[in-house]
Formats: sequence, structure tokens, C-alpha cells
Amino acid sequence: MWLSESQKFGVAFTFGGVLFFIFGIFTFFDRALLALGNILFLIGVVLIIGSQKTLIFFSRPTKRRGSILFLLGIFLILIKWTFIGFLVESLGIVGLFGDFFGIIVQFLRSLPIIGPILSHPAVAPIVDKIAGVRVLPV
Repeated sequence: MWLSESQKFGVAFTFGGVLFFIFGIFTFFDRALLALGNILFLIGVVLIIGSQKTLIFFSRPTKRRGSILFLLGIFLILIKWTFIGFLVESLGIVGLFGDFFGIIVQFLRSLPIIGPILSHPAVAPIVDKIAGVRVLPV
């Protein structure tokens, strides 16, 4: 599957948003970095899947609570309640994107350096439980 130009920009914006968000956490919840990360992330999602599908995704009945918490967290960050906003937004992210954590873990396990660490017998059960990966019995 090939990505269109706008989808390529969307991937870059989303990746940049995640990086700025992580930098915001590392710099003790810097409000500007967290806000910039949120804005870039949302622009990236819109560019990747389109505005109509983004609106449908965020307004699904099963995702409504996550959407409200996510947007409330962004608002709290913007009005300088950074740490509380981060916590509320994190709950929203789990509510919105929690279904994708298992897919992300499986992808990370295919990477050269991170994969063997996440697949290690001592680490794998913990990561699987946190990500909600269902392991089929052998």
C-alpha cells in the first residue's frame, strides 16, 4: 500500500507530535512542548485518515469518553494545569487508542534491538499484560 503525499506528511506530523510530547514529559511537563505535540499529533491524524474519518473516529459511542478526556487534557495543558492535564489526556489516549497497543507491541517485537528485549521470557508476559495482548495457549 502506497501513501499519498498528504498521508506522508501526516505520518511526519504524527511522529513529530509524539516526539514533542515525549520531550515535554522529559522537560518536566513543559507546557509549550506538550501543547505543540498535541497539535502536531492531531494534524497528523487528520492528514493520515482524513477529516471525515477523524471526526467519525473521535465521535464513536465507544470512544466518546476517551475523546472527552483527551480534549479536556489538552485544554488543561493550555490553561497551565500541565500535570493534571497530562494525566487526564493520558487516560483519554488509553481510551482512544488502547485497541492499538497490542499491534504496536507486535511491531516493536519485529525491530532489531527492541524486539529481543520485548520477547525475552522475563519481560514478555509483563508487556503483554500491560498492552492487552492475548496469548493463545500452545
